[in-house]
Amino acid sequence: MEKTVDATFDGEVVRLEIPINLAPNTKVKVLFEDSDSSEEPYHFLRMARSLKLRGPSDFSENLDEYLYGGKSIPDEE
Repeated sequence: MEKTVDATFDGEVVRLEIPINLAPNTKVKVLFEDSDSSEEPYHFLRMARSLKLRGPSDFSENLDEYLYGGKSIPDEE
């Protein structure tokens, strides 16, 4: 089971903001993510657009043909 719960670290203990239903001594994995981070989140589409990739206009419609079949990508002029 995977569940995301907000919490606050008071300097000694991580305190969950909502109660969770776990039996005593249940082992869990904890992933820490600093939610106060001012770093801008990674945006895949922004990165992809910045690469200025070029290809045939029907590439997405005929992907299998370009990758595995008879169509070839025309040379750039």
